[in-house]
Amino acid sequence: MPNKDFIQILVTGGTFDKEYNYVTGELYFKDTHLSKMLERGRSSLPVDIKTLMMIDSLEMTDEDREIIIHNCNRAKTNKILITHGTDTMVETATMIASAEIKGKTIVITGALIPYAFGNSSDGFFNLGNALAFVQVLPPGVYISMNGQVFNWDGVRKNRKTGYFESI
Repeated sequence: MPNKDFIQILVTGGTFDKEYNYVTGELYFKDTHLSKMLERGRSSLPVDIKTLMMIDSLEMTDEDREIIIHNCNRAKTNKILITHGTDTMVETATMIASAEIKGKTIVITGALIPYAFGNSSDGFFNLGNALAFVQVLPPGVYISMNGQVFNWDGVRKNRKTGYFESI
């Protein structure tokens, strides 16, 4: 039986962890911001942060998703939070759900604006919500964005508004 005493956070990249080059105006990856975010939020939750990849979700392949599934299966806890780019978050959730991982609550979250942009980022808010949801939801696969939580098969990103919504 998985240990219930900590939350496994799996980092995959996405806008959540992008940096901004003020000279060129380009976004790029360096390191995850998760530890800083948890510290800034004064989180006392026991977590284990594991960086799996640092890529834009538009570049994510099915092989990358298999790495995520493998790590979900191997996690020694029943609470898993995945940071992910918003563009293909639903596709990853679908693939994880099809893997039929038993007895684990898996919540995927991300940001439309990089955390590195400071107060304008939604990443801090989304991370806090996802941490709360992963602790209270029953086993399954969920997406947490914009203060809401959705079942993996009942959500889409509205590309006109940038919000996630039920379908």
